[in-house]
Amino acid sequence: MESSSFSMSLLFVLFSFSWATLSHSQRDFLQCLAPISGIIYTQNNSSFAYLLEFPYGNLRKHGLQIRVPSGGHDYEGLSFVFQVPFVIMDLINLRSINIDVENQTAWVQAGATIGELYYRIAEKSRTLAFPAGVCPTVAVGGHFSGGGYGMLMRKFGIAADYIIDAQLVDVDGKILDRNSMGEDLFWAIRGGGGASFGVILAWKVKLVSVPSTVTVFTITKTLEENATKLVHRWQYVAPTIHEDLFLRNFLRDTNSSQRGKRTIQAIFTTLFLGRTDQLITLMQQSFPELGLVKEDCTEMSWIETVIYFAEIPNDSPLDSMLDRRLYPETHFKGKSDYVKEPMPETVLEGLWQRFLEEKPGLVEIIFSPYGGKMDEIPESDIHFPHGVGNLFGIHYNVSWRREDDLESQKHINWIRKLYSYMEPYVSISPRAAYMNYRDLDLGINNKGIYTSYKQASQ
Repeated sequence: MESSSFSMSLLFVLFSFSWATLSHSQRDFLQCLAPISGIIYTQNNSSFAYLLEFPYGNLRKHGLQIRVPSGGHDYEGLSFVFQVPFVIMDLINLRSINIDVENQTAWVQAGATIGELYYRIAEKSRTLAFPAGVCPTVAVGGHFSGGGYGMLMRKFGIAADYIIDAQLVDVDGKILDRNSMGEDLFWAIRGGGGASFGVILAWKVKLVSVPSTVTVFTITKTLEENATKLVHRWQYVAPTIHEDLFLRNFLRDTNSSQRGKRTIQAIFTTLFLGRTDQLITLMQQSFPELGLVKEDCTEMSWIETVIYFAEIPNDSPLDSMLDRRLYPETHFKGKSDYVKEPMPETVLEGLWQRFLEEKPGLVEIIFSPYGGKMDEIPESDIHFPHGVGNLFGIHYNVSWRREDDLESQKHINWIRKLYSYMEPYVSISPRAAYMNYRDLDLGINNKGIYTSYKQASQ
């Protein structure tokens, strides 16, 4: 049988510990697996030793790899497809969340989504929050281990900064916490991706305090409304403005005021940890060109901003963020970059030209400002190298609906050309990328058990 068509219908879960020596948390973990208890074997079971040597038991010995999805948001789908035989260990049902308001901490299992985490925090407090992403359907298992940035990062940092403990199953089947895994491994799983080091079951995180009332606004400008100059100016303002303000920039195409033509719209969307009057004063001092007025602003609680920035109807109930199928399925290709020096207006104009080479409504580019707290976190603290020295991160995305190989390749080729155009204007040596925006164009590991950086980057 060819390895590409290999499938496996049965997974034996093997743990190298005995029930008598299990901690309370380990018993809880096995109890979570009760619906499939018939295929779980511990050392107390007489069949354990036999199954350990069974062709599908010892995965390393027989060349099988493990894929461990927690929410299924891998950009390249590597949680579910690969070119060698593999086993899926799906953590989607490990989604318990325990909030400790008094100590401002939470234990959250890997399969829980950030929407579920935000919602459970808000059930206990409207002035506690957590600095993670804007997409509520993303699960915390991969999101936190890859960094996890969002609208609070200029004030507080990223999700990985606030991980204070974890539960991880190592290659020997032992469940480790921060103390037993040691500080080196604990450093490695926060920001650089956790899949290389074991199976992460849960995180313990520190929550942050936010005002009871915050302010948001969204202002859209087209090229005909001076968008090029505003985006150029944004590069100097957004990373250096007060850390209470996160001023993000979305770039999309739209119909022009000139009939039959398309244009680019720059969408400035903002979270400010304060009231409207304070925000107006700050923007008039730092970015008067945008023309913000009081009528553009809306005050709300932090948890309500999750709905606002998730780009679902603003009148949606808060429990909408619990819906794992909140967004329609689509096909897409994503890439990322980091910018250390502002780009000239001529570069932006070249970006607009390439933008409009693609079909209408398929492309979105996001500029996310760094600075603030991100400039204070050294790489030695967590395994995330993108804090100090970056002005902003870029997320490129092209999406399409029709599942067709030829159609897909056209869109992928387009975004690769755009990525090549941007090379002189972004980080170099190396050209950096965000871990959670997985991009196989950057390199692929050896298909076998052993690999190397040299081979992956060829």
